[in-house]
Amino acid sequence: MPIPSNKLELITAIEANYRKLDQAFQSVPEQLAQSNALIGHAKGTKMSVCDLVAYLIGWGQLVLKWHQLETANKPIDFPETGYQWNELGLLAQKFYSDYQHLGYVELQAMLNQTIQQILTIIDQTDEETLYQKPMYKHYPLGRMIQLNTSSPYKNALSRVRKWLKANQED
Repeated sequence: MPIPSNKLELITAIEANYRKLDQAFQSVPEQLAQSNALIGHAKGTKMSVCDLVAYLIGWGQLVLKWHQLETANKPIDFPETGYQWNELGLLAQKFYSDYQHLGYVELQAMLNQTIQQILTIIDQTDEETLYQKPMYKHYPLGRMIQLNTSSPYKNALSRVRKWLKANQED
């Protein structure tokens, strides 16, 4: 699927990639979701499926925060206050920690809620704001949303499918 360049394509990419990812998450036994069996987002680390969901929630929540700040005409500290773009592994570990108190089912529900909030923002935002007005450097809001939703969902799907295949019982 090409990079979305308008509202409809963005919504379609998010919904399609999330639908596939959600199906994969439904296939993960809850009792195995905490197992640190996936390659982590920081070099040399491992993570669980729960951590992966937390990671996706964390980036989704950042998108919501960025939008809120942008709407209020307040400065945005990209990617997150206290983190630089070259520290994304540390930011990923922060996301794991932020949501470690939630169980697998709760994490999935929170991810779904976050996605619904992002889709609402997209729906309520005009094409010009989504794709013509830069939000960060030359990236408009629509591209920033895509980079932190549909693209990571596709990557996460690959990770989960690989894990599921390796952990299938004969």
